[in-house]
Amino acid sequence: MDDKHPSQIGENPGASRVDAASNAPAGLAAAIAQWTKGKNRVDPLIPGLSLHCWDAPTDPTSYMLAPSICLIGQGRKRVFLGEGAYAYDAHRFLITSLDLPVTAQIIEASPERPYLGLTLELDLRALAQLMLDHPVTAPRSSQDRLGIAIGELSPALLDAFQRLLGLLAHPDDIPALAPLIKQEIFYRLLIGDQGPRLRQIVSVESHGHQIARAIGWLKDNFRRPFKVEDLAAATGLSVSAFHAHFRAMTAMSPLQFQKKMRLSEARRLMFAENMDAGAAAFEVGYESPSQFSREYSRQFGAPPLRDIKNLTQVSVN
Repeated sequence: MDDKHPSQIGENPGASRVDAASNAPAGLAAAIAQWTKGKNRVDPLIPGLSLHCWDAPTDPTSYMLAPSICLIGQGRKRVFLGEGAYAYDAHRFLITSLDLPVTAQIIEASPERPYLGLTLELDLRALAQLMLDHPVTAPRSSQDRLGIAIGELSPALLDAFQRLLGLLAHPDDIPALAPLIKQEIFYRLLIGDQGPRLRQIVSVESHGHQIARAIGWLKDNFRRPFKVEDLAAATGLSVSAFHAHFRAMTAMSPLQFQKKMRLSEARRLMFAENMDAGAAAFEVGYESPSQFSREYSRQFGAPPLRDIKNLTQVSVN
């Protein structure tokens, strides 16, 4: 799962077998299994890369997903944003061009064939510089501006990821070679079907870049109340245009976006820092504990105390 979810802490001793078929996705699965060694989550030495292994389907889990590309070597996963659902497997990847409050669920995994996946965070500055240094003809832009999509995994992109994982066996080579392979991955994305989605975020003059700036402000200030009018003005858009572009890219309103960030952070505080529900609610900006409990239950399917108890049981099993 993604690196924001606290229940990824713990061991998964049954996740040692992988598909032995001689195809490229199985090779990716074997590489991920080699470095996870039964752990649900591993952050190797390559910055921005995380590896994931689960030997059973998971419950839906909500968290903030940074701009990333997510690959699967084995198994299947489904990610929800707003009313949309995005399923992917060993032949398709998930990409996000914005920080997004998603809900994710592993839907295919077993001790014999564990879910094996990876997440690589996108460096938007590197993408922008790559666009400047190496102008390429991108595919025609579609009307879909949402900051999440499913793409077909090309042999060239898969090969680059396999070489990136191959560096883990040679840690001394990582500082010199990992940035080069990442640049190749970003290049492959820019010239592929998802190129227009990334370009609208990194291009300073685009509406996508303006919304990304607004999301950056919300991330840094999610505890504070705000007026949509002020946020729209800061991006140089009218209120109606801001609302329209924000919803088109995130599938929710700015206030809904803020609420999901608050609830995810409160959950992390209760689980990782042993904070009680009332203190966590106040810390993330809620003034009413009862409102916090209602909205938390709707978001995570259980009241705070029961939800954290369930997470704790998952993490120690």
